[in-house]
Amino acid sequence: MCNTAALADRIDALLPQTQCGRCAHPGCRPYAEAIAAGTVPINRCAPGGVSTIAMLAALLDVPAPPPDPAFGTAEPLAWARIDEAACIGCTLCIRACPVDAIVGAAARMHTVLADHCTGCGLCLPPCPVDCIVMADAGRTWTSADAAAARTRFQSRNARLARRAAKRARPDAGAALAVRDATPGERRQAVAAALARARARRAQERR
Repeated sequence: MCNTAALADRIDALLPQTQCGRCAHPGCRPYAEAIAAGTVPINRCAPGGVSTIAMLAALLDVPAPPPDPAFGTAEPLAWARIDEAACIGCTLCIRACPVDAIVGAAARMHTVLADHCTGCGLCLPPCPVDCIVMADAGRTWTSADAAAARTRFQSRNARLARRAAKRARPDAGAALAVRDATPGERRQAVAAALARARARRAQERR
């Protein structure tokens, strides 16, 4: 298992880190792990194109197959642009972005941080008003871009995991109920919690 993990690290280092999911995996790291496990071929990374396939083939000492067109084709780097006048602030694009390249708040205009955008296009499908378009970035994707995108992808996944764990705690349901309650209900809930705390302290003093 350690050898497979180490190999996955080396494979992941060669992938472009666009986190687009076009390879049928939810990000570059999962695809790297599948390649390392020998369960998928190395020619599914459309953003990486033939150069990435060649590097993977050299690493694994296997022949370099042509790109599989079923998983897309290599295209010039693009970045998402939001028509700010049409944006309704639904936050669906923010939730879809795998590298936290979109900022904004509910019912407020959103914007894309161009230097963070990987051009994955995952923000387009959930937009209910079609106010996002992909535009030519006018530059090439670099190894520094890939490293930064990997870090943002990992940070986002870690944050989502912490949030999921917090919601799974036994007291999460009560916390959410209090958050969604009316002011009067919240006061009652707080008063009940204080009463329970006082009762515990009284019990402990006996």
